[in-house]
Amino acid sequence: MSGLQQQQINLRAGGKTDLRTQFAALCYRIKHDKVQICLVTSRRSGRWIVPKGWPMDGETPADAAATEAFEEAGVRGKVHPRPAGVFSYNKTRAADALPCLAVVYPLKVKKVLDDWPEAAERQRKWLPRKKAAALVSDPELAAIILNFRPDPA
Repeated sequence: MSGLQQQQINLRAGGKTDLRTQFAALCYRIKHDKVQICLVTSRRSGRWIVPKGWPMDGETPADAAATEAFEEAGVRGKVHPRPAGVFSYNKTRAADALPCLAVVYPLKVKKVLDDWPEAAERQRKWLPRKKAAALVSDPELAAIILNFRPDPA
């Protein structure tokens, strides 16, 4: 992998079961033959991220990613069942940092809504791949964005 350094996962005194999994959506559209990526701000810090969340009862991982895309970014579309990648990060909760792995599913956006569940809590921005990768703080996620090539279909 082009010299990319993966983040070490720190489980503190916990065991492997203390690692959490989230499902993320790499929301994209094609405008004027160029790929655009949708980023949203996180609720607490305002950092630019992709929509992501916890597993949902009765939903596949890809469907859970699509639900997060609707709730956090106000987009609907076709989610791909094969992940574009995985990145690790620490989710800050109260005074604790919870180690997480996020599995990223591409979602080809068909509809962008003016109003959505978390519209009052987040900003949404469409960007070319390079600009989107530069805005996210996680290097593994940036690499996923830069290397993403949508299926031509």
